[in-house]
Amino acid sequence: MKKRLRKIIIAAIIFLIAVLIGKFNFIKVDENVLFIIQIVLYIVSYLIVGFEVVKKAIMNIFHGEFFDENFLMSIATIGAFAIKEFPEAVAVMLFYQIGEYFQSYAVKKSRKSIASLMDIRPDYANLKVNGNIEKKSPEEIRIGDIIVVKPGEKVPLDGMVLDGNSMLDTAALTGESVPREVKEKDKILSGCINLNGVLEIKVEKEFGESTVSKILDLVENATNKKAKTENFITKFSKYYTPIVVFLALMIAFIPPMITKTNMLDWIYRALTFLVVSCPCALVISVPLSFFSGIGAASKKGILVKGSNYLELLSKTEIAVFDKTGTLTKGVFDVQRIKNEKDIDQKEMLELAAYCESYSNHPISISIQKAYGKEIDKKQIKDSKEVAGKGIISKINDKEVACGNIKLMKELNLDNVKPVDELGTIIYVAINKQYAGYIVISDKIKEDAKKAIQDLKKAGVRKTIMLTGDNKDVAEKVNQELKLDDVYSELLPVDKVNKVEELLNNKNEETKLAFIGDGINDAPVLARADIGIAMGGLGSDAAIEAADIVIMTDEPSKIATAIKISRKTLKIVYQNISFALIVKIGVLILSAFGFASMWTAVFADVGVTVLAVLNSFRALK
Repeated sequence: MKKRLRKIIIAAIIFLIAVLIGKFNFIKVDENVLFIIQIVLYIVSYLIVGFEVVKKAIMNIFHGEFFDENFLMSIATIGAFAIKEFPEAVAVMLFYQIGEYFQSYAVKKSRKSIASLMDIRPDYANLKVNGNIEKKSPEEIRIGDIIVVKPGEKVPLDGMVLDGNSMLDTAALTGESVPREVKEKDKILSGCINLNGVLEIKVEKEFGESTVSKILDLVENATNKKAKTENFITKFSKYYTPIVVFLALMIAFIPPMITKTNMLDWIYRALTFLVVSCPCALVISVPLSFFSGIGAASKKGILVKGSNYLELLSKTEIAVFDKTGTLTKGVFDVQRIKNEKDIDQKEMLELAAYCESYSNHPISISIQKAYGKEIDKKQIKDSKEVAGKGIISKINDKEVACGNIKLMKELNLDNVKPVDELGTIIYVAINKQYAGYIVISDKIKEDAKKAIQDLKKAGVRKTIMLTGDNKDVAEKVNQELKLDDVYSELLPVDKVNKVEELLNNKNEETKLAFIGDGINDAPVLARADIGIAMGGLGSDAAIEAADIVIMTDEPSKIATAIKISRKTLKIVYQNISFALIVKIGVLILSAFGFASMWTAVFADVGVTVLAVLNSFRALK
């Protein structure tokens, strides 16, 4: 960049000297000598800024690429020299290079901006070997190795905390400014920054499979998958450039042959026509707009795998959600304990935890977690599972039964009435006397309701939930979230079939987004027009199958992603419209002799710079 800028400055100074000595002749020489000096200065100035462009044009011709911007600029400027329009020839190339410099600077700045957002690549990992710490490259660390992360260091690989607790800065991964607390047995993602405590972590993924590596790969390769608009511009340039070269030849030679007017005037018009026709503004600003949009999304913790998905997202009108882990937290917790008068809540929860202690079922684990104390297995004299109903255990001198309403009926406790609450109900009986019930349910995410409301505001006309859970639970979730349709008790294959049905019943322009997080969601994510995965806690299979990954696990970010995509597309269409209107206008003027080479320079370089600057708005 510095070398290019130096060339532009030197060429501009020589160009100005050539213009000024022609006007004022301050070196006091004969006019013929002055003319030769001017030509030499113009040629030197031209070669400084134009040599690389002409060289590229010649090299491209040998590779079969005739009609690009290098070819157009070379023909226009060499032609201007041929008809003795020396100042215009140099000025066109000089301003073209100034425009190219601004474009390169803009792209570099955009990349830097995104690189700073994605500044998560770790430089090293502290490997613990026989009590000693060895500094290693993250690529050398293997699954099962123990690494130590000190305060201020980046977490280099995904793993589980073995020892220590700390606060983590997850901003680079999720866009969230609030630090997250981690302690023993918590899962930890690479790319976070450890803020205070020392952490010992058991590595669970090699660097190539780690979160940080996948995120960097996603962002770096996002522009490989081109949007339809980008593909259109590439094809447009391919056919557009030879057409304008052919039109320029017609302008140069046909009118003077018919009208017997001065051919040099028409050649000048043709050369002006060529300068204007250069499609730089479209070729550079459109991909840059998409690149900026992807950068803006990654800043918010939304990873878009390609500009084609950003374009599709802007047309989303149907949003289909999985329930568990997407709209709900996917973690079962004790929400309520309702005890009878002759027993207190703490005693009832303790006995229920002891009763369930031999089971690995998520319901049992959630009761033990709510109890929160170590269970003395010596107090459990006997424990048996009643298939499909619950567990009966002998704890010291008490018989404790925990299970569903069917177990209560089996114990002849006919006075127990079914409880109508959101979640799974565990009824508890002690010595064949009904003691109360425990409500265990998956919590709805704090921003789930806002997510549905924001999607409606963003123009999504239909929101649907698909879940394998029972109808009552699904309906109760819907009462709070107010979705348009709910389908419950679905197997993974049923979800795919339902999405297929929705896809078949919509028109081609309307796009359907499926939002999920589990392994069983991977087939549906791949089948939908746009698959959106919850990346924070979501499975690797879901993240792999998805087109967009929400790193914060917040469904409200989907509306944010749609807004970013629509703003990006708006900027893309603004750039296309602006460039085409100005260029077509000046092309017509130049064909009729009303536009000079200087006007052509503005129509090419000026429009490109303005379009590039407009593309930057997508980063905000």
